[in-house]
Amino acid sequence: MAFKAVLFLLAIFLLITTRVSSSDEDPRMQAPFPPYAKVPVPAPAPAKVPAKPPTPSPPSKATPSPAKPPTYAPLPPVKSTADCVPLCDQRCKLHSRKRLCMRACMTCCDRCKCVPPGTYGNQEMCGKCYTDMTTHGNRVKCP
Repeated sequence: MAFKAVLFLLAIFLLITTRVSSSDEDPRMQAPFPPYAKVPVPAPAPAKVPAKPPTPSPPSKATPSPAKPPTYAPLPPVKSTADCVPLCDQRCKLHSRKRLCMRACMTCCDRCKCVPPGTYGNQEMCGKCYTDMTTHGNRVKCP
């Protein structure tokens, strides 16, 4: 009895998954279209070259100054682990894995007594302790 039920379910499954097609419905069964004749495309006309190159303008005396990186307020002093929580929360607010970022940031803040400003980068502002801390896999630990 169980064998008949399994056989019946298998037949239903095959019936549902098998696509019944006729020669009119299946595009693979139709005759291929005749290949289109390629029409030759004329080559673009060459651009006219000016006979006399433009004279360079004299350099202006006022050169623009390079863009300065944003300046951040001085880092607040970190005295205890409780001071690390709001700083790390600010640092990790945009991270895709916030809990992982917070755990690493809290460890780095506790050891180095510093959290860089912003949500990414600026690690050099916390010194060598923050930049040189690595995981067991030699990856940068501090966010």
